[in-house]
Amino acid sequence: MIYSREVEEMCPVAQGVHHGAAPIPEEAKWVQVKEVKDISGFTHGVGWCAPQQGACKMSLNVKEGIIQEALVETIGCSGMTHSAAMAAEILPGLTVMEALNTDLVCDAINTAMRELFLQIVYGRSQSAFSEDGLAIGAGLEDLGKGLRSQVGTMYGTLKKGPRYLEMAEGYVTGIALDADDEIIGYQFVSLGKMTDFIKKGDDPNTAWEKAKGQYGRVADAVKIIDPRKE
Repeated sequence: MIYSREVEEMCPVAQGVHHGAAPIPEEAKWVQVKEVKDISGFTHGVGWCAPQQGACKMSLNVKEGIIQEALVETIGCSGMTHSAAMAAEILPGLTVMEALNTDLVCDAINTAMRELFLQIVYGRSQSAFSEDGLAIGAGLEDLGKGLRSQVGTMYGTLKKGPRYLEMAEGYVTGIALDADDEIIGYQFVSLGKMTDFIKKGDDPNTAWEKAKGQYGRVADAVKIIDPRKE
């Protein structure tokens, strides 16, 4: 270690009392984090790429500094899905420090990792006050029974108004309108459920009908329009 001449010529002064890092909440314990292995928690991070055309939500379950579980969800960029596939392979088994300095290819995924890291090291994780944290597999709970990301896609113009395209329930097939052409409900098909029905032996038409649903006052509609064509 090299010191400048100015520092070398200084006289020593004691630093006094130092109690170490402030403790942070981790899995219902207060921990003074001094090393990577002191970090545990389950939490999420959201990131975006440089041109801001796509975004990523990442969920990690960290136990004693090691990533045990990773969920990577992306939207808005086709290439990002392939980067997410790499991230799902790369991240489990790494320390949070290694993951922070791992090239995950995609800006949005790297940014999500950074934001997630900040939450964990500052004690802002989702499991901060959960005794023993969350079980490995907790990340899948965000996806629901069909293990599909919850996506909402809406579009609107001043001239023609709003169009619901995708709701948490599924792919929107029809928008219910009243006499004033205002939206009062929508029809949808759950593509995850439909796929599961087909996997179990149903033909596609039967599966389509079984996976249908609706929300709102659809029965009161004056007309129902296809949001992708009308």
